[in-house]
Amino acid sequence: MSVLRAALEATRLQESDTAWAMLRGRNAPVAIAILDKQLGGESRRVAAPVLFERIGDDLEELRSHGFDLPQTAQQYCAEWRSAGILIRRAAEDVREETLELSQGALTAIRFAAQLSAPSASVTESRLATVIERLRTLARDTDPDISSRLRALQDERARLDAQIERVAAGDVDVLAPEHAAERLRDILALVDEVPADFARVRSELEGLNRDLRERLTEQEGSRGAVLDDIFLGVDLLASSDAGRSFAGFYALLLDPERGIEFEESVQDVLGRDFMDTVTGQQAKSLRRILPTLQDRSSEIHGVMTAFSRSLRRFVQSQEFLEDRVINRELRSAVRLALDTSDTVKPYAKTALTLNLSSVPLDSVSSLSLHNPGDFAAPDHVVAHAAEPVDIEQLRELARASDIDMEELRESVNTALVELSAATISDVLALRPATQGVASVVGLLVLAEEHARPLEGREEVIWESSRGTARRGSVGRYLFTDPIGARQGRRPAS
Repeated sequence: MSVLRAALEATRLQESDTAWAMLRGRNAPVAIAILDKQLGGESRRVAAPVLFERIGDDLEELRSHGFDLPQTAQQYCAEWRSAGILIRRAAEDVREETLELSQGALTAIRFAAQLSAPSASVTESRLATVIERLRTLARDTDPDISSRLRALQDERARLDAQIERVAAGDVDVLAPEHAAERLRDILALVDEVPADFARVRSELEGLNRDLRERLTEQEGSRGAVLDDIFLGVDLLASSDAGRSFAGFYALLLDPERGIEFEESVQDVLGRDFMDTVTGQQAKSLRRILPTLQDRSSEIHGVMTAFSRSLRRFVQSQEFLEDRVINRELRSAVRLALDTSDTVKPYAKTALTLNLSSVPLDSVSSLSLHNPGDFAAPDHVVAHAAEPVDIEQLRELARASDIDMEELRESVNTALVELSAATISDVLALRPATQGVASVVGLLVLAEEHARPLEGREEVIWESSRGTARRGSVGRYLFTDPIGARQGRRPAS
């Protein structure tokens, strides 16, 4: 590749590649740390509300240590979706939409992890793997029968020699450091699988979209894609991505291979060298097969759903309707381009359009009701009532239309039934007909005709709307009836 071509390719990647954009982002370290924690482990797809809550907790922790992160979790996730870092999908098993990492995001996170903890590529185990794979490739691609037979005979001789040594008790056990090295190489290969799954899914989505566009745009009643679908050809499964994944999926679901794999994992977990590896590495080894099976089953389900949807799209003749719409849109665009040479965009025309009475707004402009905004605090703070100024009560009684005659009768009636009565006793026998105004009037009468006591007491009355109210007033004791001269009503 020439320097010019390489530079142009790098420029294209810089402008379009998600991994490159994520590493160059403003908050790249924060994005890598948070997304790797929340979506880089076993939970590769999380419901959006759950992810918002978890990321919100991470943001609070980072802010407490000096990170400048002014936006909310929802806003950061919206930025990451726009940048292609997060992919939003609708899940069938949950009501909420889900979010997951894109292929580019997985690549960027893996690249950052390699920078943080670089793995040694020049190792004995990797060299042995390269030699073994190259030898197998040379043997399996050799068309000469005699040379292939000779290679197989050499392989059998080597195995026979190993069998004789083991039978004689000569067993070479791999050193613990070399065994741990090979295990790390195996786990490094497994770590690349999630990004490969994301790439396969992205290719299948792009192929499905391309096939639908070709069905819609091609002219005539028949076409290559249409003929293949009517003939029963699964175009997604026969594509490069589909074929490579189908081979992987068939090998992964082979029962014999699966049992052999599980037995090998259990044997390795029981070896002494496992004491030299980390707990996370041991957990990753134990979860290799279930993780691969879960991810591959998901991709297989996606490919099957796309194939059925594409076949249904053709058999139901929906593509014909899309063709008509596509043809009309192209005709309108062509007419608009031809008209633009003679008619200015701001020129008035005689054309009138009957608009819908329903306003069309973006869903993002709607403000949803959040019950949490109106929830009561966990702990209600009770404030003690301040003492009432009796002079203010007198002024209030003089300025209000309080029925002092009724209150005098209420006090005297209470004293007939009780030898002595407090304000609460009076209100219990004769409820306040004027609400809080009656309470104020009783306080004025108590200040003039009752004996003050220590402490405070609670009084209860009803407002003008029938709502129960309660308050705290000073304790006064009425012992003598109130004369009639005190029953006049203050002027309002």
